[in-house]
Amino acid sequence: MTDPQKKQTVNVQPIAADDVGQSLYEKRQKIYPREVHGIFAALRITGLFVLLGLYYFVPWMVWDGHQAVLFDLPARKFYILGMVFWPQDFFYLALLLIVAALALFFFTALAGRLWCGYACPQTVWTDAFLWIERWVEGSRPKQMKLDKQPMSFNKFRIKATKHLIWVVFSIFTGLTFVGYFSPMRELAVNFINFDLGPWEAFWIFFYGFATYGNAGWLREQVCTYMCPYARFQSAMIDNDTLIISYDEERGEPRGARKKSVNPKEANLGHCIDCTICVQVCPTGIDIRDGLQYQCIGCAACIDACDDVMDKMGYPKGLVRYTTENILRGHSTHIIRPRIILYAVILAVITFSSFFAILNRTPLAMDVIRDRNTLFRETNEGLIENVYTLKLINMDQANHEYSLSVSGLEGLNLKMDAVDIVVESGDVVELPVRVNIDPEMLQQRSSEISFHLDAIDAEELSVTEEARFLGPRR
Repeated sequence: MTDPQKKQTVNVQPIAADDVGQSLYEKRQKIYPREVHGIFAALRITGLFVLLGLYYFVPWMVWDGHQAVLFDLPARKFYILGMVFWPQDFFYLALLLIVAALALFFFTALAGRLWCGYACPQTVWTDAFLWIERWVEGSRPKQMKLDKQPMSFNKFRIKATKHLIWVVFSIFTGLTFVGYFSPMRELAVNFINFDLGPWEAFWIFFYGFATYGNAGWLREQVCTYMCPYARFQSAMIDNDTLIISYDEERGEPRGARKKSVNPKEANLGHCIDCTICVQVCPTGIDIRDGLQYQCIGCAACIDACDDVMDKMGYPKGLVRYTTENILRGHSTHIIRPRIILYAVILAVITFSSFFAILNRTPLAMDVIRDRNTLFRETNEGLIENVYTLKLINMDQANHEYSLSVSGLEGLNLKMDAVDIVVESGDVVELPVRVNIDPEMLQQRSSEISFHLDAIDAEELSVTEEARFLGPRR
């Protein structure tokens, strides 16, 4: 038994400053994703071509004499497939953002990070940069061998070629981005002639630099350290969500073996520990370690493992889309109340949003009542209210309008303007006076309606409610 009063000496070794720095700031290990083929790879390639094709092609499309998609900020006009939106239409943008958020919740609850693996801009452009890299430098082993070599003329030539293509591709990406805010055809001509405005030049090179940095250099670090979605995805998934997972019960114990070896006789699972699932992962994780926040759900490991299982003569699905409940031997319900609720809400809001957009009237009127005077009595003994109408013409053409009022018998509308003409995109304030014989008022506050109709376009019509105030009876 030791004496509690006796002091014990402990040899403490000092920790070198370099060791502390190494533990806190570990140098990034470059990831060389191996090329993979399979059904999920084909889906990713299809998505890449569709998304990049739309991104680069849409600004060049012409629709009804205008660029198909153009956000003309100086003119406050937003052209989208023949429709023109104005800042007053911000409500529709809010609806579309709600639809996008609900779609993200729905697909995440159903099958995890589908967005990240197939449609996220970081994933799409990174895949494009990886293709360029493989085309210039070769396959994964060739890239690794090239990076280990000392600098030589041949290595410099290959690296310079790759980065030159990356830079050109990035600048073209930035040019296309600015083409959504400035007429694309004029912008391209000005770019070729070095006649860009200062803001156009800034955003082209800024967005190009961001593309080059994120897709060429940062890559998986954006998904691992910068993207917040990786952190809060766990709040949207449960044990019935489809996730990419390794079947540990079937795969363990893992170990290398020849194709002729019977795994049962060798007391081995189906995993041959080839690590190809790690080699194809764009974030460099080992899916066999379980679900990790770095996993972007690209399913490259599924294609790679299925290919190995085919070669070994084992059933596919060692790495597959499954649920936590299935892996634990429990029953699962992929279509569950949560999914149905998301789907119904998403469908209703999406349909309602597009119906409202397609049937919107490019005309708005705000009725502002004079709050300084509730009402006044004219020399003729009539009760009069004063209003200011804000007329907003959101159509692409100028229009002349007629104004009327209803709601009470005997209402009279007075205004100084003879003709009501509002040019395209303009907001006109129109002071008006409404009066009535006090004998016609049944109550102190009555509801009336202002009607604004385009004389040259019958379909342009809007009605706004207002209150008419009189004396107490």
